[in-house]
Amino acid sequence: MMGAAIERGQIAEREAERFLQNEGLRVVARNYRKPFGEIDLVARHEEALVFVEVRKRSHSGFADGAESIDRRKQQRLLRTAEAYLQQHRWNGPVRFDVVVLDARNRIEWLQDALQATW
Repeated sequence: MMGAAIERGQIAEREAERFLQNEGLRVVARNYRKPFGEIDLVARHEEALVFVEVRKRSHSGFADGAESIDRRKQQRLLRTAEAYLQQHRWNGPVRFDVVVLDARNRIEWLQDALQATW
């Protein structure tokens, strides 16, 4: 069933991207991958570069959206974001957002959900 899970994830990422675009973000990269991690979406929002983790929940609550990103996943996100910043020579403001879609595809946008120290 791994294929179905991947497809659900891709659908959730497209929904999240549409939502963020409607909120004024401009997506500049999708599924940015390095051997040590992946960032679902990279977007510009005003002056900030935003790294976005998309989470699809199988139930109708949002409670475990950001909490589902454990320390190990956070470290992979940070390392991947650092690689992106170096590759693109970005030195402006940065934030990490989480977009959670519940079982009914309701969306919760958690801005600055992961506090990073650079």
